[in-house]
Amino acid sequence: MAIVVAFVSQKGGVGKSTLARAMAREAAAGGLKVKIADLDIQQGTSVDWNRQRLAAGIEPMISVESFATAAQALSGANGHDILIIDGPARTSRGTLEIANASNLVVQPTGASLDDLRPAVREFHALMKAYIPQTRLVFALNRIGTSNEEIESRNYLEEAGYSVLDGCLVERPGYRQAQNAGYAITETRYSALNSRADILVQSLIDLVTRNG
Repeated sequence: MAIVVAFVSQKGGVGKSTLARAMAREAAAGGLKVKIADLDIQQGTSVDWNRQRLAAGIEPMISVESFATAAQALSGANGHDILIIDGPARTSRGTLEIANASNLVVQPTGASLDDLRPAVREFHALMKAYIPQTRLVFALNRIGTSNEEIESRNYLEEAGYSVLDGCLVERPGYRQAQNAGYAITETRYSALNSRADILVQSLIDLVTRNG
């Protein structure tokens, strides 16, 4: 039975697909059989990224497929160690379906209150729907300064939620890598890769403990 990790967001552009792809790359590089289920059938961000990766012949190869629902994605998870669900760009009624099917739900967020407040409300809503708090975790993305990271982390922890170690800083190098079919741990810059590694490894460690 595959471990299911879902990436959800209450708005677009907060790094959901970025982190889903990075986790898939690192898990695959570690010898695990991984599949990304792209549930955003309109955008298809992870599907498009994988086409770019395949065209460039980048290893390791990652299985990515588009699905309309979490149930469809789960039915195609046989034979995989980890199923990574890249949820729709905005929360919907399907978010609860995704959360119910997942061992862990990851919500990326930026540092502004415009990001943090609705993100916390989204996890509160999942808890009211009986998703255990231990299965909900935040990831900090598009962070500008060390103070922003500290303040954002404090805000989320005071709201009662866990936050992954590290954060993704706002750097063009991450966008350039992904535009070419690479993950954020595969940029041309060792410092950026090291920062991304901390965040992704924190996620993998959490999945290992919960799985």
